[in-house]
Amino acid sequence: MPTYEYVCTKCGHEMEAFQAMKAAPLKKCPSCGKSALRRKIGGGAGLIFKGTGFYITDYKNKSTGGKKESGDSPAAPSKPVEKKSAAAAAK
Repeated sequence: MPTYEYVCTKCGHEMEAFQAMKAAPLKKCPSCGKSALRRKIGGGAGLIFKGTGFYITDYKNKSTGGKKESGDSPAAPSKPVEKKSAAAAAK
Protein backbone atom coordinates (compact mmCIF):
# COMPACT_ATOMS: atom_id res chain seq x y z
CA MET A 1 0.00 0.00 0.00
CA PRO A 2 1.42 3.39 -0.95
CA THR A 3 1.91 6.43 1.22
CA TYR A 4 0.20 9.57 -0.08
CA GLU A 5 1.09 13.15 0.81
CA TYR A 6 -1.66 15.66 1.50
CA VAL A 7 -1.72 19.44 1.97
CA CYS A 8 -4.55 21.62 3.26
CA THR A 9 -5.31 24.57 0.97
CA LYS A 10 -6.75 26.58 3.90
CA CYS A 11 -4.19 26.23 6.71
CA GLY A 12 -1.18 24.77 4.85
CA HIS A 13 -0.99 21.66 7.07
CA GLU A 14 0.96 18.83 5.40
CA MET A 15 0.62 15.15 6.25
CA GLU A 16 1.16 11.64 4.96
CA ALA A 17 -1.43 8.87 4.85
CA PHE A 18 -0.88 5.15 4.29
CA GLN A 19 -3.83 4.12 2.06
CA ALA A 20 -4.85 1.47 -0.42
CA MET A 21 -4.70 2.50 -4.07
CA LYS A 22 -8.47 2.06 -4.42
CA ALA A 23 -9.24 4.17 -1.33
CA ALA A 24 -10.87 7.56 -1.86
CA PRO A 25 -8.63 10.59 -1.22
CA LEU A 26 -8.95 12.20 2.21
CA LYS A 27 -10.90 15.48 2.32
CA LYS A 28 -11.03 16.71 5.93
CA CYS A 29 -7.94 18.38 7.38
CA PRO A 30 -7.06 17.06 10.86
CA SER A 31 -5.56 20.42 11.81
CA CYS A 32 -8.30 22.93 10.94
CA GLY A 33 -11.24 20.54 10.32
CA LYS A 34 -12.16 22.03 6.92
CA SER A 35 -12.71 19.99 3.76
CA ALA A 36 -9.73 21.51 1.96
CA LEU A 37 -7.28 18.61 1.97
CA ARG A 38 -5.70 17.89 -1.42
CA ARG A 39 -3.45 15.01 -2.44
CA LYS A 40 -0.02 16.16 -3.59
CA ILE A 41 1.45 14.80 -6.80
CA GLY A 42 4.79 13.24 -5.98
CA GLY A 43 7.54 11.55 -7.88
CA GLY A 44 7.29 8.53 -5.65
CA ALA A 45 10.11 6.62 -4.10
CA GLY A 46 12.67 4.52 -5.87
CA LEU A 47 12.20 0.79 -6.13
CA ILE A 48 13.65 -1.21 -3.30
CA PHE A 49 14.59 -4.78 -4.15
CA LYS A 50 14.91 -7.04 -1.14
CA GLY A 51 16.23 -10.55 -1.28
CA THR A 52 18.63 -12.38 -3.55
CA GLY A 53 18.84 -12.35 -7.31
CA PHE A 54 19.00 -8.63 -7.96
CA TYR A 55 22.75 -8.24 -8.42
CA ILE A 56 25.00 -9.72 -11.09
CA THR A 57 26.99 -11.53 -8.41
CA ASP A 58 23.86 -13.32 -7.19
CA TYR A 59 23.48 -15.18 -10.48
CA LYS A 60 26.94 -16.75 -10.47
CA ASN A 61 27.00 -20.48 -9.93
CA LYS A 62 29.65 -21.12 -7.30
CA SER A 63 29.66 -24.94 -7.68
CA THR A 64 30.86 -25.10 -11.30
CA GLY A 65 34.61 -25.30 -10.61
CA GLY A 66 36.29 -24.47 -13.94
CA LYS A 67 33.17 -24.28 -16.12
CA LYS A 68 31.86 -21.04 -17.55
CA GLU A 69 29.15 -19.43 -15.47
CA SER A 70 25.65 -19.12 -16.84
CA GLY A 71 25.00 -15.83 -18.56
CA ASP A 72 28.51 -15.57 -19.99
CA SER A 73 28.70 -15.66 -23.76
CA PRO A 74 31.05 -18.25 -25.24
CA ALA A 75 34.35 -16.88 -26.49
CA ALA A 76 34.66 -16.68 -30.26
CA PRO A 77 37.31 -19.06 -31.59
CA SER A 78 40.32 -17.19 -32.91
CA LYS A 79 42.05 -18.09 -36.14
CA PRO A 80 45.81 -18.55 -36.05
CA VAL A 81 47.68 -15.98 -38.08
CA GLU A 82 49.27 -17.56 -41.13
CA LYS A 83 52.95 -16.78 -41.38
CA LYS A 84 54.61 -16.77 -44.74
CA SER A 85 58.15 -17.80 -44.99
CA ALA A 86 60.67 -15.46 -46.58
CA ALA A 87 61.09 -17.87 -49.53
CA ALA A 88 57.34 -17.95 -50.19
CA ALA A 89 57.10 -14.17 -49.98
CA ALA A 90 59.89 -13.70 -52.57
CA LYS A 91 57.97 -15.59 -55.31
